[in-house]
Amino acid sequence: MNRTVPPVSDLPMPPLPGGGERWALFLDVDGTLLDFQDDPAAVSVDPSLRRRLLALHDALEGAVALVSGRALADLERLFDLPWAMAGLHGLELRHADGTRRVLPVNSASLDLLRQRARQLTRTLEGVQLEDKGSAVALHCRRHPDRYDTLLAAAAELADSLEGYELQAGNLVTEIKPEGMDKGRAVTALLERPPFRDRRPVYLGDDLTDEHAFAAIERRDGWAIRVGDRTPTAARFTLPSPAAVQHWLACVLDAIQQGAPSHALRPEGEPSGPA
Repeated sequence: MNRTVPPVSDLPMPPLPGGGERWALFLDVDGTLLDFQDDPAAVSVDPSLRRRLLALHDALEGAVALVSGRALADLERLFDLPWAMAGLHGLELRHADGTRRVLPVNSASLDLLRQRARQLTRTLEGVQLEDKGSAVALHCRRHPDRYDTLLAAAAELADSLEGYELQAGNLVTEIKPEGMDKGRAVTALLERPPFRDRRPVYLGDDLTDEHAFAAIERRDGWAIRVGDRTPTAARFTLPSPAAVQHWLACVLDAIQQGAPSHALRPEGEPSGPA
């Protein structure tokens, strides 16, 4: 049963790994590792963040994965990291050993999806279409007041297509092939080395991450929500991508040097409850 909790103030900041504890770290990208941009293509990865992720990957013996709604090719372009990744909410999966799994899609339904999504953006001013290959995303970050209208139109579009479903998010709706979500993607990764037999720790900010939160809670994992969205199945919180990056630096230090089993407060961020 999923545990839901109210307000951000009721969630503590996440701990650091204790002595001898073996983590498997799963990281959402947009809104978690990186700040949102109006145009998803405008996002970039700072070299210092990439170096920190590489160091964490080494410290955790390869048990670090990116889990994103972005396509796998987009994640590879952004991060240039040759390790485990789940793209398109798990429709595309690259395991730590480099093997890939891509779920097939109905090409006729995909062509129809693209055609109708383009028509929808012409009728809804301010909505931006992002073609992800096997799925499409419709953004309204520049016009957040139009989200409810966009959500209703996207839901109607998804219902009209065989084999597709709607995934709502933060000022974005995605229409993707049904049958896969981030929780199933994380579960698939946990079945193989180097993630197997470790405590899963997942960081995410959006509704799409709740599937993963629930999946790792069933495996005695730790779900960490980024931001203040409620309700959530997460048991810990961090306020922003900047706080996430600070906490990851603390995690790396704890693994390499040893540190108390609580996170340091990010500079400029209010402390959470004791």
